[in-house]
Amino acid sequence: MDIFEQRIKELRDELNRHNYNYYVLNAPTISDQEFDRMMRELEDLEQSYPQYADPLSPTQRVGSDISKGFVQVTHERPMQSLSNSYSIDEVQDFLRRAKDGLGGEPCQIVGEMKYDGTSISITYENNRLVRAVTRGDGVRGDDVTANVITIKSVPLELPASAGCPARFEVRGEIVLPWASFEKLNQERAFNEEPLFANPRNAAAGTLKLQNSAEVARRGLDAIFYFLLGEDLPFATHSESIAALQRWGFKTGSTTLLPSVDAVKDFIDHWDVARKQLPMATDGLVFKIDSLRQQRALGSTAKSPRWAIAYKFAPERECTRLRYVSFEVGRSGVITPVANLDPVLLSGTVVKRASLHNADVIRSLDIHEADMVYVEKGGEIIPKIVGVDIKQRQPGSRPLQFVDCCPSCGTRLVREEGEAAWVCPNKWGCEPQITGRIEHFVGRHMMNIDGVGEEVAVMLHQSGLVNNIADLYDLTYDQLVALDRFQDKSAQRILRGIDESRRVPFARVIFALSIPFVGETTAKVLARSLHDIDTLMSAPAEQLASIDEIGPKIAASVVSFFADERNRVIVERLRSAGLQMSLSSEEMAGHSTRLEGKKIVISGVFARHSREQYKAMIEQHGGKNVSSISASTSFVLAGENMGPAKLEKARKLGIDIIDENQFLKMLDENE
Repeated sequence: MDIFEQRIKELRDELNRHNYNYYVLNAPTISDQEFDRMMRELEDLEQSYPQYADPLSPTQRVGSDISKGFVQVTHERPMQSLSNSYSIDEVQDFLRRAKDGLGGEPCQIVGEMKYDGTSISITYENNRLVRAVTRGDGVRGDDVTANVITIKSVPLELPASAGCPARFEVRGEIVLPWASFEKLNQERAFNEEPLFANPRNAAAGTLKLQNSAEVARRGLDAIFYFLLGEDLPFATHSESIAALQRWGFKTGSTTLLPSVDAVKDFIDHWDVARKQLPMATDGLVFKIDSLRQQRALGSTAKSPRWAIAYKFAPERECTRLRYVSFEVGRSGVITPVANLDPVLLSGTVVKRASLHNADVIRSLDIHEADMVYVEKGGEIIPKIVGVDIKQRQPGSRPLQFVDCCPSCGTRLVREEGEAAWVCPNKWGCEPQITGRIEHFVGRHMMNIDGVGEEVAVMLHQSGLVNNIADLYDLTYDQLVALDRFQDKSAQRILRGIDESRRVPFARVIFALSIPFVGETTAKVLARSLHDIDTLMSAPAEQLASIDEIGPKIAASVVSFFADERNRVIVERLRSAGLQMSLSSEEMAGHSTRLEGKKIVISGVFARHSREQYKAMIEQHGGKNVSSISASTSFVLAGENMGPAKLEKARKLGIDIIDENQFLKMLDENE
C-alpha cells in the first residue's frame, strides 16, 4: 500500500467516524470547517488517483444526477407487516395469545417506537454495504442502493474491529425528519408544486427518485430495528439491537417491559414524549424478546405472531383562538386563517390553521377567543376540527367573514355554486399582483431565480413591476438601486429573465395565471391548439370539446383573454421573445395516434427512459396515468414490472405491451 492509498484509507475511516458522531450520536467532535477540509482533501486524492476509487467512499454520498430505473430484487426473507392494536386490552390479548402459543411458558416483552417512514432492508457482506431494497410487496422490492448510500446515518463500511458476521441483513425505516419535511414543503410551495401530505409520503417519494443527488439534498435519515442472518450469536432481540448500536447503526431505544402495567406506562409515556421527537411516529411496537420463542411462534401469512403494533389516536390539541386574518391569493380568493396560541402538534409548533372559507366558519360555529381543537394527523396544513363550547367566554360573538377585501377594500363577490369569496379588483389589489408575479417566475413556470415573495413585493412597491410583462423591461441599474440589492442578486435575476425566453410554450400558458389552468391543463391546451393566437381566439365551445378541458375551464380561458389588459401583456411577452407556440421539434413529432388513451408506465426500459416515454405519450395525444383501472387503455411495460400492477392488469383484462410494440405503434421502430 503506497502513501497515497494509505492516506485515502485514513481519510475515509476518519470521515466515516465523524459522520457517525454527527448523524447517529448527534455529538460531533470536530468543526464543520475541519470536516469539509478533510472531505476536500479526499476528493482531490481520489481524483488524482482514480485506481483507488470506491463506490462506498464518503465522497459518494452526494449522489448522481444520472437517471436509471430500479431493478426489482426478491427478498431472502419476506418483509411482513405487523398486526395493529389500538388499546391496552388488544395488547393484552396479543400477550395472552403469545403465551398460549408457547404452551404457557413465560416470555419477556420489549417495547420500541414505531417511526413513520418507509421500510428498507440492507445487506452487508464483509463489513460493507452491498444492497438496499425497499419493502415492495413483501416478497420483492426495488433496489435503491444508489439512493440509500446518500443517507448520512447509514453506515457504508463497518469497522473491522466491530466483530460483525460475514453476512447479515438489517431492516429499518427511512424517515424524513420534521425539519427537513418543513423545508421541503416550503420549497415546493414556493415552486407551486403539490405539497407532501406527511413525512412518510415524502420519505417514500424521495427514496424512489431517479436522481440520487436530489435524494442527498433532501436530508433523509434512517433508524434500524431488526437484525437477521444465519447463526447470529444472540439469544434475544434486545441483544441484537445493542449489537447494531455498537456496530455504528442508528437505532431506537428497546425497553424491557416486565408486566402489563409496565406496558401501559410505556404507552402513556410515549403518547406525550413522542411529540418532542425530531421525526414522525405513528405508534409503538411490542415484541417477544427471545429469538427462540419468536421462531417457535412463527408467522401467519401476513404478520409475525411474536410482534404487534400499537397505534396512537390522531393528534389533537386544544388551544386559544387569538384572531382570524383574511388573506388574499393571486386569484383573489379570500382565505380565513386562524391565528392561535402556539401548540405542539405532530412534531411542529402550530400557530396558524386554515379555516378554508365562510361555510366552514359557519359550520364550526366559532366565536371570538374560543378554545378550538386542532388536528394535523396526516394533513399538510393544520385544521380546526371543533370548539370546546364549555370554555367559551360569556358574551363572545360569532366570527364574521369580511365583506370587503382586507387589502384594497373592494367589496367581495361570490360566484353562484362556489364556496369562495373573491376580490374582483385584479389589477389594483397588491397581493393579487405580487402573487401573479411570484407564480410567473416559479420553477415549473418561467423558472426565474431570485424573485421570491419579498422581492416580488419590493419590485411592485418600487413601481418597477406592475404586471408580469414589466419583468422584461428591468435593467441592472434599476435592480441594484433597490434596498439590500447587490450585484450578484441583480445579475441572477437578469440571467433568469434571459433564460426564460427559451421556456416551452406550455409552461408560458401555465405562467399566465389563467384561473383553473394548471400545469397539466396548460400542456393539453398547448398540444391541442399549438400557438397563443389560436388559444386567444378559440371560442368556449371549441375549448370545451378538448379532452380534459370542459365548460368551466373553457369559460375561464375565454374570460381571461376577453380582458384587453391580458392581451396587451401577452403581446408584450411575445415582443420580449417568449415562446408563443410549440417548437418545430415539438410539432414535428406531434400526432393524434394516442388520442383519448390512458396509459400506465411500469418497469425498466432499454431504449428510452420513463420520462422520455411519458413525453412521447403526451406528444401523441395520450394521457399518462399512475394507477391501473378499468379505464386504462394499456400498460407500457418494461423489465421487472411491478407484480401488483401486473396482477391487476391481468385481472381487468388490460393489454400489456413492451417498448418495441409501443414504438412500432408510433412508427418509430427501427
